[in-house]
Amino acid sequence: MQNFRYVGKNLFIEKLSIKNFLKKQKTPFYIYSENQIVTNFLKFKNTFKKTNPLICFAAKSNSNLNILRVLGKLGAGADVVSGGELLKALKAGIKAKKIVFSGVGKTEEELKIAINKNILLINCESESEAKLVNSLAKKLRKKVSIGFRLNPNIDAKTHKNISTGKAENKFGLSIKSFKIFLKKINSLKNINLDALSVHIGSQILNDAPFKKTLNVMSKLIKELRLNLKYVDLGGGFGINYTNKEKPINLNKYSKLVENFSKKLNCKIIFEPGRSIIGNTGLLISKVQFIKKGANKNFIILDAGMNDFMRPALYDAFHQIIPVSKNSAKTKGKIEFVGPICESTCKFGIYKNYQRINENDFIAITNVGAYGSSLSSNYNTRPLIAEILINKNKLRYIRKKQNLLKLISS
Repeated sequence: MQNFRYVGKNLFIEKLSIKNFLKKQKTPFYIYSENQIVTNFLKFKNTFKKTNPLICFAAKSNSNLNILRVLGKLGAGADVVSGGELLKALKAGIKAKKIVFSGVGKTEEELKIAINKNILLINCESESEAKLVNSLAKKLRKKVSIGFRLNPNIDAKTHKNISTGKAENKFGLSIKSFKIFLKKINSLKNINLDALSVHIGSQILNDAPFKKTLNVMSKLIKELRLNLKYVDLGGGFGINYTNKEKPINLNKYSKLVENFSKKLNCKIIFEPGRSIIGNTGLLISKVQFIKKGANKNFIILDAGMNDFMRPALYDAFHQIIPVSKNSAKTKGKIEFVGPICESTCKFGIYKNYQRINENDFIAITNVGAYGSSLSSNYNTRPLIAEILINKNKLRYIRKKQNLLKLISS
């Protein structure tokens, strides 16, 4: 997070003092570093420059229109999982031929949008879906490029709720089922099988599962003598949420991908999300109350699990740092919690944290991915503001939702 730092005792994002900004802006709110977004994307692109893949940003990780525009201008495509994300990507200026549509349960209406917009690929995840695409394409007098997502039954050794490549997961088609389907595909005259796709999970911190996946894909493609335009290798590249974690080193993997691409003579597609946007954002929140408990003190924030769901959904840890430092320490344990009427509305337990008082401000770190995109109106709370900062210039990329408008709908 090179664009977040302390100057003296105060937290800065790029050249903006959070403390000074709080005189104008009410909490809670998300704030992102545009320079960090650009840095992350260009670093990823440079790592795989010899392969020259199509980098389709996983829009589900952060679907803010302005962030999609920033990435689109850098040359990114989009991996979308709904008709809404598809239309947002197009609105952001991302070209249709740089969009892949993933997901296990695409509706007929969503597929019609994808077909009519002539996107690059619809990544089918079942035989039934492929047949539906073919039927719709026939009615629309189109020939549609599809990919087929495989389930390689590889354990990515990540949290069970973000594992997607094991046989027990709902995603993709088993290799056995794919081979059976392949015998029928010639009867589907309005689709072309132009790609195979795979995505084994998220927040993966070493390249071993990816190496296994490449081996499975390479063996299968050669065995079936498939002539593919693309192989979509998905995403899932992890970042360091704690000081003990190390972000995945992609240099070794990039060499494996380069060899894989050359041997099979196909274009590679990646779908990174978290690795591009994860460490670019902070959630700024105010300490509303401090309440003494039997074994710890509760630091009650004005941000809730409706604003930031990852800790409740994934038991995820996000470091919580003060907006202004001091040298005094709290006694015993404290737990940062939110106002939502759920026991899971909590963000982390700390010992020996700096002294903290009511009306102080904190920042929850690394919230760029699956922060705002998972937020909701639970407890009839308005969606909070999102702000994009470039050096010391800022713009609101989502204003706080109006409460009166919320309750009228």
